[in-house]
Amino acid sequence: MDNAQKQQLLFTQLVAMFHVAGMQHLGKLKNPLTDKVERDLHAAQETIDILDMLKEKTRGNLTPEENRLLGQILQDLKLNYVDEKSRPEPRDTQTAGQGGEGEKPA
Repeated sequence: MDNAQKQQLLFTQLVAMFHVAGMQHLGKLKNPLTDKVERDLHAAQETIDILDMLKEKTRGNLTPEENRLLGQILQDLKLNYVDEKSRPEPRDTQTAGQGGEGEKPA
């Protein structure tokens, strides 16, 4: 494997890690640490923002395949974000981290 192939593989792995993290934050994938499906739209938005920044900072320096991959993953995360944003907060997510069982977020 030459250096260019290694760099492309590493870039693909980096983008894939953010994709999985974003899908976990959107509640589309189970969190392997807690073995639960959890939704954190703020964290999902931060993941999308990071990938948007990466796309902007690497503009003109990506191979066509890398650019296409990054664009497809961003589109997937953004569409899923809009879908999740339109849904009500799940009951168990509303109370997570709020300190009490019946409390609503402020």
